[in-house]
Amino acid sequence: MLMCIIKGLCMYLSEDPKDLVQEYMDITEANTLSAIERTVVGIYVVRETPSSNSSDVGVILEGVVVLRDLENVALAAAMLFGVFYILNMRYPSKLHYTLEVIQKIIVELDAADLSRKAQSLKTKVHQ
Repeated sequence: MLMCIIKGLCMYLSEDPKDLVQEYMDITEANTLSAIERTVVGIYVVRETPSSNSSDVGVILEGVVVLRDLENVALAAAMLFGVFYILNMRYPSKLHYTLEVIQKIIVELDAADLSRKAQSLKTKVHQ
């Protein structure tokens, strides 16, 4: 459910949800690792079949799996945000608005300075 919400948030903010959440099904481990190595930042979900529960969920930074075997996408999103926040990293341009909304509107950290897109969403949510 949360994965749908995160993807919807990306789409609303004109960002590609595939830049944040990558799903891998029925492909070899070598192909999965190759795809992960090309990922700058994201969450990966490995499933055996489209209808099955995930067999692995993790966080990728700079092509390296930094967290794995997480319970679900919600936890992975929280951990990804936490990694960015604790390391004081800049958000990648492809996911800037999505991660800004998570930080400033949902988590309410440093919420005073919002981009126009984030402010517009906040206004619509609080009406």
